[in-house]
Amino acid sequence: MNSLRKQLNCITSKSYIKTITYRCLATVTEEITRQNDIFVAEQQRQKEEVGRIEKIEVQYEGVPANETLVMNKFLSTPYDCAKHLGDKIRDKSVVALLNGETLWHMHRPLPDSCRLELLHYNIPNPAAVNKTFWRSCSFLLGAVISDAFKDNVNVQLHSFPSPNVKSGSFVYDVQLSLDDWKPTESELKVLSIEMIKFCQKEFHLECLDVSKDIALEIFQNNPHKTQQIPDIAEHNGDKVTLYKAGTHIDISKGPMVPNTRHLGRITVANAIKLDTDIPGGPIYRFQGVALPAAITLNHFAYSILEERARILNSARIPGSQGVDNEDNSFISRIAQ
Repeated sequence: MNSLRKQLNCITSKSYIKTITYRCLATVTEEITRQNDIFVAEQQRQKEEVGRIEKIEVQYEGVPANETLVMNKFLSTPYDCAKHLGDKIRDKSVVALLNGETLWHMHRPLPDSCRLELLHYNIPNPAAVNKTFWRSCSFLLGAVISDAFKDNVNVQLHSFPSPNVKSGSFVYDVQLSLDDWKPTESELKVLSIEMIKFCQKEFHLECLDVSKDIALEIFQNNPHKTQQIPDIAEHNGDKVTLYKAGTHIDISKGPMVPNTRHLGRITVANAIKLDTDIPGGPIYRFQGVALPAAITLNHFAYSILEERARILNSARIPGSQGVDNEDNSFISRIAQ
């Protein structure tokens, strides 16, 4: 512990990242409070709007045995189903598969009777699970970055691309009021530690489908999100899907992992200034690599992943002439 503290104390006053001593992700600003108040109020309104509770039948298919569960329409979630099946199944489930074709976030209410499978990291074909994990990593990286910099640095989250595990890194593109910042190893180490600490708080990743107007109200102080929202809503029935972990709220099509405890080893590997014409300041591509807590890897093998994650990710670079965001449909076909 003392050696780690000494390493962190080596960050000089020229660093733009808050040191461990002076930063705290639990700090709640007026803007964060405003966003969360809107989210929670809309979440409560939608629950009250359900009205008379109707029952649905969920045909669970999987270990230890197939089972029929009677659940509540528009209220019960795959996570609730998993709790009926035991703690082990609940804790290892990453994402649900409805009727053999539709990926579904574990905390999203079920709209009707269905067949339910619960996917985890050790299934024979984990591609959909891996993409769910990778997407969640980008989202959580944004949570850490949004509170990582000192007060004299303006931070605006821009977007993160659809997950591509083969690229070697998960990504978040962020606008910073820094002309030519090159992160030091110490700064990247602080970001990595803070992302680990954030995930160790075991936040549920909540999701909520909201109207375009509510989304615009929540993100009214982020010019990039407000530009992206109308296009997202246009292609999604005038709805925008939001995800929330702790007090952090962002836009994503999902699905994501149900809880931050699913992330184990994490490294924020690099932040690279992009060549883009977006007004307001430089865009930096933050890149990282992580492993699920359920997966172990030796130090040498993981170091290879870290080296690869430092190379500029080839995902499309955002520009001023296009709206760059993850497609915001609430569901994701397993074929993707």
